[in-house]
Amino acid sequence: MRHTRPRRPRVLGLGVLSASVLLLAGCGTGGSGDPADAPLPPGANAELHAALPDAVKEAGVIRFAGDSHPPYRTVAGDGTITGIDRDFQDALARVLGVRTETVVVDSLPAALQGMLAGRYDAFNGPVKVTAERERQFDTVTWMTTRTSYVVPADSPLDVGAADDLCGRRVAVTTASVVEEQLRLLSEYCTRTGRPAVTSIGLADTNATLLAARSGRADAAGMTQAAAIDVTAQQQGVYTYVTQTGEQGATVDKLALFVPKSEELGPVLQRAFEELFRDGTYAGIMSRWGLDDVTVSAPELNAGTTP
Repeated sequence: MRHTRPRRPRVLGLGVLSASVLLLAGCGTGGSGDPADAPLPPGANAELHAALPDAVKEAGVIRFAGDSHPPYRTVAGDGTITGIDRDFQDALARVLGVRTETVVVDSLPAALQGMLAGRYDAFNGPVKVTAERERQFDTVTWMTTRTSYVVPADSPLDVGAADDLCGRRVAVTTASVVEEQLRLLSEYCTRTGRPAVTSIGLADTNATLLAARSGRADAAGMTQAAAIDVTAQQQGVYTYVTQTGEQGATVDKLALFVPKSEELGPVLQRAFEELFRDGTYAGIMSRWGLDDVTVSAPELNAGTTP
């Protein structure tokens, strides 16, 4: 049975379209304008394209939600998006023979709720895999992470380790994996006789950094990859510390999310397998300095797999 997807919000920025598949726009054979009738662009996997849900093939596009979360997504003033997510969207588009588009949302909850409401097809996170979330979403794990805490370099606090934040205020993205890791750090603080950490939940990574810079928070919590990017892009402005296993940190699986109702998750997992085989995955992760958080293979529904 084919399902008609509801109308979508306006997509910001032509730059978010996958350049690798814009050939679709000029390769029609009969001028019908139906993306399903257009020949596949070079590099597309015909078997994977055929496995896409009918609604995606007919639309010719996979619509991603995306919050501001450098280095995964950096949103320019004109709406153009760059980052790890953009690179992976381009690669997935090439393999699947459809375009990708990104609609900017203001938070992780907005992305998850928007997918369930049918406004978006997917969200490349990175979002922590849990069994609870997999009751509604298919997930494709493509990286792991630890949590880091970014501190302004001119802070009067002496933060040489994550537990130096005991009794301090830390801004985190609401409902993120970092929020959970901060809770574990706070428990470690109280268990070792020190004050708990005060968590300040905000919409996105940019907001957490602003809170740290303005003095509203003493540090901004984020994934290790994001902390590496922030300190590299703004050298001398920030430093960071990484939470250890002793301090409650776990190595979490992070994934792309797709509503189970769309039946798109298994196809995206197979597309990721192709990116692993042809070296694209390793190339993207290395380019962004993420070699130490790679996985050996993309895993479907890792939170509930026996």
